[in-house]
Amino acid sequence: MAACGRGLCRAVSASPRPAWRQAHWEARGNLKPEYDAVVIGAGHNGLVAAAYLQRLGVSTAVFERRHVIGGAAVTEEIIPGFKFSRASYLLSLLRPQIYTDLELKKHGLRLHLRNPYSFSPMLEEGTGSKAPRSLLLGADMAENQKQIAQFSQKDAQAFPRYEEFMNCLASAIDPLLDVAPVDLTAFQRGPLLQRVRSLATLKPLLQAGRILGPQLPLYYEVLTAPIAKVLDQWFESEPLKATLATDAVIGAMASPHTQGSGYVLLHHVMGGLEGMRGAWGYVQGGMGALSDAIASSATTHGASIFTEKAVAKVQVSSDGCVRGVVLRDGTEVRSKVVLSNASPQVTFLKLAPQEWLPEEFVERISQLDTQSPVTKINVAVDRLPNFLAVPNAPGGQPLPHHQCSIHLNCEDTLLLHQAFEDAMDGLPSHRPMIELCIPSSLDPTLAPPGCHVISLFTQYTPYTLAGGKVWDEQERNTYADKVFDCIEAYAPGFKASVVGRDILTPPDLERIFGLPGGNIFHGAMSLDQLYFARPVPLHSDYRCPLRGLYLCGSGAHPGGGVMGAAGRNAAHVVFSDLKSM
Repeated sequence: MAACGRGLCRAVSASPRPAWRQAHWEARGNLKPEYDAVVIGAGHNGLVAAAYLQRLGVSTAVFERRHVIGGAAVTEEIIPGFKFSRASYLLSLLRPQIYTDLELKKHGLRLHLRNPYSFSPMLEEGTGSKAPRSLLLGADMAENQKQIAQFSQKDAQAFPRYEEFMNCLASAIDPLLDVAPVDLTAFQRGPLLQRVRSLATLKPLLQAGRILGPQLPLYYEVLTAPIAKVLDQWFESEPLKATLATDAVIGAMASPHTQGSGYVLLHHVMGGLEGMRGAWGYVQGGMGALSDAIASSATTHGASIFTEKAVAKVQVSSDGCVRGVVLRDGTEVRSKVVLSNASPQVTFLKLAPQEWLPEEFVERISQLDTQSPVTKINVAVDRLPNFLAVPNAPGGQPLPHHQCSIHLNCEDTLLLHQAFEDAMDGLPSHRPMIELCIPSSLDPTLAPPGCHVISLFTQYTPYTLAGGKVWDEQERNTYADKVFDCIEAYAPGFKASVVGRDILTPPDLERIFGLPGGNIFHGAMSLDQLYFARPVPLHSDYRCPLRGLYLCGSGAHPGGGVMGAAGRNAAHVVFSDLKSM
């Protein structure tokens, strides 16, 4: 155990500066006074946008305020010897054409696919010497049915039909992610060229309708109804319903009983890796290795990426066109266009000159729903958690369930709803929903021998606490202790295995990563903030009222997750506009 450094502190509030990464990126370009395009923020979407633009011959520079690139897709050695995907921690949604176009494998991206992918242990009493039950789901449908049959034979028979139903919906919506939403104004009243371009964005909508066909009303219900209502129509066993419902509320200030929660579930099941639909995996070296691969692709073609270069404001010419940015150190950098990977709130309320934006637009941006329920806890441990439901192997090597998303306090959809109601009262959940992942179970490079890194994605924790309390160190640690107590009930000995921890509440996620309200999607993925209305109605095509300024982050269509679609789509819109300038 000595290799794990048991004497290390048990609570970490700030990460050391990883000099190796800073040195790596300082060498990637000399700052010039002028570029064709400037990208604000080196999150994965900003890097994707830069990579595509540079490949298209557009001279591009990226400015990142932090000392590391990647935004929320970053690897940081918070505790010596332990490398954490500090914010985002799983990969599935990355658009396959980005993986191919940017040659990410050539640039070092390595993936560890997970199978099985979901493990939900039960807390059961009165079972005597018999271990508590658990639900393990993966790619083997026959094995899934066997697992589900522990709780309901009827559900075991229904599960393949449910999967087929959801896959059909995902297939129909999938093409909508790769183009800007239909510009109805241009389609109806724009110049001929604009109307022709609008037809191209209309095609995926028509394809979706054709795929869904006469079942469209059923699929409409999935997108608009509470996911609890949808799941009740398919299944009767709570462990299965609650496990599936976690994907409908993950990252969202919503309960399984919230209208429209079905879309969030769909958003999380429409991904895939290496040709396997619905597959999820860990990035070798942590999520920062994905950002590094995208950045490597961009810089290989000539893009410049600068860290610790915060943008203070967007510059506008006297005729109302963007003409570059001013960095926080006073440096002026000219450009024809500016793409912002920052949130809509930061982009339009802090960086863009307010006098050049319509008052109604600014008001809509300020009213966006950015509520977040998430507290992310990164944990270093000196041994694997030992779950009562499936005890560890004698040698302590990882078992199949260790590579999964492990769902705790998720035996019943009512538990999820009660956890949500706590947050609505301004209280951290008494029994928080916990998604526990152990990436080092498949990628041993992340921790010292015999040790592991654990990602705890927990909810619900409100941004603002009741009674005027603030998220100080005491409140952070009180909540983290509660989470650890919950894990201890499923895996006795967990608390004794902890070497150190990093607690990120919604205000911390906002401060460190620029996530508004701590929201991992830059804004709620609710139906009133999607497609035509993301970020706001009439401005869903990555453009904004200020000519030459574009949104390319998760606050734009098609939304959050490590997808890259917003960056890619925005780059193509920008390139089209540059050709007509």
